Amino acid sequence: MKLLLIPPDTRPPTLAHPLQLARMTGAAVQVPPAEALPNFFTPGNTATLRTWLLDHAAQADTLIVCLETLCLGGMIPARRVSDGLDRVLERLNVLREARALNPDLHIYAHGVVVRVAHDNDPHEEKEYYGEWGPGLRAYSVAADRHARHGEAERDALTAARAALPPHILADWVGTRERNRTLHLHALDLLAEGVLTHLSVTLDDTSEYGLAALDRRMLEARADELGVWARFDCYPGADEVPCALLTRALRRGLPPARAWVRYSGTLGAGAGLIYEDRPAGELVRAHLRGAGCVLADSVAEADFILAVNTPGLRQANLQPDWATVDTPHRHLPAFVDTIRADLEAGRAVSLADIAYPNGAERRLWTLMQPLSLAELAGFSAWNTAGNTLGSAVAFGALAAQVSDKAAHAEAMFSRVVDDVLYQAYARAEVRAHLGSPSPYDLGEARADAEAKLQELITPRIQAVWDRHWGGSGLKLELGQAHLSWPRLFTGVFPLSVSHTGETG
Repeated sequence: MKLLLIPPDTRPPTLAHPLQLARMTGAAVQVPPAEALPNFFTPGNTATLRTWLLDHAAQADTLIVCLETLCLGGMIPARRVSDGLDRVLERLNVLREARALNPDLHIYAHGVVVRVAHDNDPHEEKEYYGEWGPGLRAYSVAADRHARHGEAERDALTAARAALPPHILADWVGTRERNRTLHLHALDLLAEGVLTHLSVTLDDTSEYGLAALDRRMLEARADELGVWARFDCYPGADEVPCALLTRALRRGLPPARAWVRYSGTLGAGAGLIYEDRPAGELVRAHLRGAGCVLADSVAEADFILAVNTPGLRQANLQPDWATVDTPHRHLPAFVDTIRADLEAGRAVSLADIAYPNGAERRLWTLMQPLSLAELAGFSAWNTAGNTLGSAVAFGALAAQVSDKAAHAEAMFSRVVDDVLYQAYARAEVRAHLGSPSPYDLGEARADAEAKLQELITPRIQAVWDRHWGGSGLKLELGQAHLSWPRLFTGVFPLSVSHTGETG
């Protein structure tokens, strides 16, 4: 299979990770030139992307495309640029042209409902969000509450609107409306048969807010068009290329069946910080997003999805004994089930969603006696949705792995980022810097990267030696650095090859 991928941006989770998943199955993936893709909040070149797509469409089997990159220059630029709707829809029309060039081309598209950011980031959002973020969040909640509950919420909405400069509110809402219209037109392409599948996900969402209102409008349009068999709408964002890659690579096969094991008996009901639904419903949504289904029994399952949920609800700082590490779950027993599944020869993919933005350190410690190299998948990065999307892709593709070294590279890359960096080294680098800005490290970036390299390089080698040292594979490390001028995303270049190969 020959695939084309137009990703949300160039961070490792959105670009390198899906490429690794494809490579472990033997699939070939082409991506646009780096200069055409977005870099942080700098938009990609939509004209170059159009040319690249039309040049390659005729020879491809599958296109996986982020609508925000194709039409607005990237997932983050889509929240910031002022491009008019006419230009955006003109760029969308290139998908019709690509299908005309190659009627057999399968197009898997995804878009992201504009988030209502939880913090006051002036770089990933409009610049004015640094000052007006709290007021815009309050308006978002009030507008959705009014839409759902009617006149009883009118006074709160009026007050929230009055607290904001009219031009700020108009610009912010107008950006949302433009992007929502893009997604509605993508639904039309789905109904016409131009798209094979469409996923519109919700980034950093919550129970109330304008993202929920957008979701209901999209769902209503899907009802009208009758496209639910080929449409998904659920919380997620950066992991969607992995989900759609899984759909593409399993096209023509029966849906992969997953047996879900939670770390607590009430795990399906656990609350999440960046999603609008409990863990069990999020699991079901991500399984469907990747074309998978729940198995009726362990015996018939194609893979085990082991999900480490918080006892009651996620918390940001660990250890948290109030809502995460509570008597509502028993981690030693959870690890015992993983060990038993591995000993029984089952494919096990582990999704650690107890805390956002990194693995749970206690679980990591308990897992050390296991042979992590035997896992089919591992994920613990960013939001619960990001983690689940990666873990489901690993599990669903387990039976198609044809390159042991490529699988180890994909797995170990997640361990390095999700555990060694996000759960440990990131906080240590932050402490070394003092109190750096979470939005832009500025001149402190070089110091941060030097400290990161000092801390993490020996740890990477130690974990490799412990869990993959007897695998007959060879690890080669590049120099760790940061993806953007902030600590949130690290880059850890590594390659895994069979002993005697050159990487």
